[in-house]
Amino acid sequence: MLDYREIIFRLFFAVLVGGIVGLDRNLHGKPTGIKTMGLVALGSSLATMASMNFAFGPGAHTLDAVSRSIQGIITGIGFLGAGVIVHDRNTEHVRGLTTAASIWVTASLGIVCGMGSWQIAAIAITMVLLLFFIGRPLERLLHKKWLDRPAEERDDISKHEE
Repeated sequence: MLDYREIIFRLFFAVLVGGIVGLDRNLHGKPTGIKTMGLVALGSSLATMASMNFAFGPGAHTLDAVSRSIQGIITGIGFLGAGVIVHDRNTEHVRGLTTAASIWVTASLGIVCGMGSWQIAAIAITMVLLLFFIGRPLERLLHKKWLDRPAEERDDISKHEE
């Protein structure tokens, strides 16, 4: 018999953590947001639970089926992530890498929620939020310090690092 309360809880938690990742992307004007990331996590959670036959007790499902499902999710999500990466040939800038990585980690969060690994999901979403909130100002500071240097000095430093 299916435990619908457990299924609903896992799906809800997946949408919640996906929405949290999407909120940050949305607030920063990125092409993915709450709905997209919520759907990515929801879909990953559904696929993971389906590979478990929606049976959650120990030994209720085969690990091979779950492993194949996870492999498929991770491979498939790469195509969605690739769609947000843009290379500007004129400036040689690449944009969308953080959004693509966010899609990938959101799918992984959905998998973990589908498996019912709540502590791991909580640790992972905390780390994602730390990266978003601490990483962004840190990157700006480092870029500012680097870009404030004269071009010749930057070139000299780059040559010495090679």
